[in-house]
Amino acid sequence: MTTAMSLTMDWSSLGLILLSFFLGSIPFAYLAGKAKGIDIRKHGSGNIGATNAFRVLGATMGAAVLLLDAGKAALATWLGQPYGGTMAVFAGLAAILGHTFSPFMKFKGGKGVASAAGVVLTIAPLIALICLVAFALAVYLTSYVSVGSILAAVLLPLLMYFLGKPVAYQVFALAVSLFVIYRHRSNIKRLMEGTENPIRRKTT
Repeated sequence: MTTAMSLTMDWSSLGLILLSFFLGSIPFAYLAGKAKGIDIRKHGSGNIGATNAFRVLGATMGAAVLLLDAGKAALATWLGQPYGGTMAVFAGLAAILGHTFSPFMKFKGGKGVASAAGVVLTIAPLIALICLVAFALAVYLTSYVSVGSILAAVLLPLLMYFLGKPVAYQVFALAVSLFVIYRHRSNIKRLMEGTENPIRRKTT
């Protein structure tokens, strides 16, 4: 009986991970672009994420993509919560990986920031709020979304640790932080070279 129950839980957990990956892989920025007759992969940075959606499709569509990208990961995390905190973060991580390596986009995708925000908002709302404020301030002061994203990624594991969140959350935060920073390696290079594209042109 115990073995059968354990097997059921194992299959159920695997199904949740696959479902979470599928949810994360839905390319909302690409779909929003197609709705306007635009292939977002051929415009702006070519990235299939919320930042490029803002840049190419405008504020309204960009905001919609941002909310949907965060929402799909939040949903995956929420679905994992009945299985426990560890399973919730695994489901969230699967959604983030689905977003960044979408099978619908030949295993390409966004950089995972909005999706990661959706996971953190679900498991640690206060930390999500702090990271959001830091992100917004960094973008406002520098005009670079990448700077805000990297700052939020650095803060995330530190806040999880110092606010005493469960070990599973801390490990998740560290993994996501490193992953997001790695995904921004080209942005870091452009920032160092002074060629990164700001979200608004500075006037003199």
